[in-house]
Amino acid sequence: MAIARIRKNDTVIVVSGNDAGKTGTVVRVDPKKGVAVVGGINVHKKAMRRTEKTPGGIIDVELPIRLCKLMPYDAEKKCGTRVKTGEKEGKKARVSIKSGKAL
Repeated sequence: MAIARIRKNDTVIVVSGNDAGKTGTVVRVDPKKGVAVVGGINVHKKAMRRTEKTPGGIIDVELPIRLCKLMPYDAEKKCGTRVKTGEKEGKKARVSIKSGKAL
């Protein structure tokens, strides 16, 4: 089985779309649908009805974004990077192409 390019709690950069160039942390990944929810990215307004738990009104909701529009962010080089499979402490790990460090 191949190692996933993007996982939960990864820092990613948006490659294309309205939020191109922005970075955020992955909240949730759905590999079957090919989407991920990233904190602070692809935020839209949604009208919520008042219930016992919520006060209602217009709230901000983070919608899923396609995985093909996201790249893992390399903090050392301060840019997006591709990922290859490598070794870290005897285990398979994701390794940044640009810096050579494990993610």
